[in-house]
Parts: sequence; structure tokens; C-alpha cells
Amino acid sequence: MEHSIIIFYFLLFIIAFLYSSVGHGGASGYLALMAIFSIAPEVMKPTALLLNLFVSLTSFIQFYRGQHFKWKIFLPIALASVPMAFVGGLITINDPLYKKILGIFLLLAAFRFLFFPNVPDTSLKKTNIAVSVIIGAAIGFVSGLIGIGGGIILSPILLLLKWSNQKQTAAISALFIFVNSVSGLAGQLTKGINFSPGMISYVGIAFVGGLCGAYFGAIKFRQSILKNLLAMVLIVASYKLLFAHA
Repeated sequence: MEHSIIIFYFLLFIIAFLYSSVGHGGASGYLALMAIFSIAPEVMKPTALLLNLFVSLTSFIQFYRGQHFKWKIFLPIALASVPMAFVGGLITINDPLYKKILGIFLLLAAFRFLFFPNVPDTSLKKTNIAVSVIIGAAIGFVSGLIGIGGGIILSPILLLLKWSNQKQTAAISALFIFVNSVSGLAGQLTKGINFSPGMISYVGIAFVGGLCGAYFGAIKFRQSILKNLLAMVLIVASYKLLFAHA
């Protein structure tokens, strides 16, 4: 048991470090880790969102200081997303369905780390307000429903649409994750939630990992090997959620 806890804490630190280095709070990684360690779904959602709050805010501050944040892109997406994240947080779905939905989104998260390179500034395009609102509302609802901040969904969309480069995407996603996590957690609080007994330890480890990752990510840091390793972890967790019966 002691060995498994040490491994869990180590992986938690690595996940917080890597996610924050690309402007994410890490909820999809925390959920993947908890799925591998067979933690109950009713504990997974609020735990992941709470950890998101600390890591995403830390990440945002570092990227904002690096002058990568774009309010014009962030605001319409966030204003549509926040109320829908609250609505999603109000909804409770049964464990088998939750695991299937989460498994699919963990696969999407893995693809984000494997297949979305940086967009050069010369290729960037103007945003569209109507499209931004639709994207924000859809991501917000899903985020509250399954217990993520939504950055892992938003960032590849921003890169595909060529609205922001890698650093700008990281900064926007970080604050997006924070506000969505607050909203989704608020929705869950209205129905009563369960936290892990070791939550203080989780928060402390994730916060330190997030602080380190955000610092290196906001300056210059090559994360290609770690990103590939994390993608493999997400794929393993997704397989367990989608196909394992335990």
C-alpha cells in the first residue's frame, strides 16, 4: 500500500508539472491517474476540479507575466462556458456511462499532446465571436459534466483554427480552466460532493508540480518526451475506462 501511494504521489507531481507547462490544469491527467488506481467516480470529479484550481491559476500567472495572454480571444469563450460548466456540474450520470465518456475524452487529450504542433505567428487568423460562443458553451457543459476544466479540449481547437500560437493558447487555456473549474465545482457543491481523505497532500503535491511546470513552460522548455509519455498514460487509462470491467 505504501509503495502504491508513493507511486501515485510521484505521478501526480509529474502530471501537474507537465500540464501546467503547456497551460493546463491537469484534470484529464488526474482523472486518468485516479482511474488507473481505481478511485471511485464520485470522488474523481471534485478532486480533479479542486486540483485544477491551484495548478491552472499558477500556470496562468506565469504565462500572463510572459505577455502571452489575449483577452480578446478569452472573453467570449469564457462568458459562454462558465454558466454551462455550472449546469454540467449539476448533472450526475451513472458510473458506467461516466467512465465511457471520460475514456473518450482522455483519448482526445492524448491526441492533443501527440499531434498538435505550434502555429507560427504569420499564420494566425482573426477570431469569430459567434463561433467562440458556441465553442465555449459546448466545452463548458462537457467540462462540468465529467469534471475537467476544458483546456484540453479548447487548446487543440484554438490551434486548429489558428487563433493563437502555442504560448498564447497555454495562457488562454489556463485561465479558461480556472473559471470553468470554479463553476463546475460550484455546480457539484449544490448536490453534495466527496473528497479524498488525502486531499491536502494531493493539493500540495499538485501545487508544487504546477509551479515548477508553469515556470519552465512560460520561458523555454522542451517537453516532447514527457508529452509523449503522458499521452501513453492517458491512452492506458482510457482503455481501462472503456474496456475493463473492474
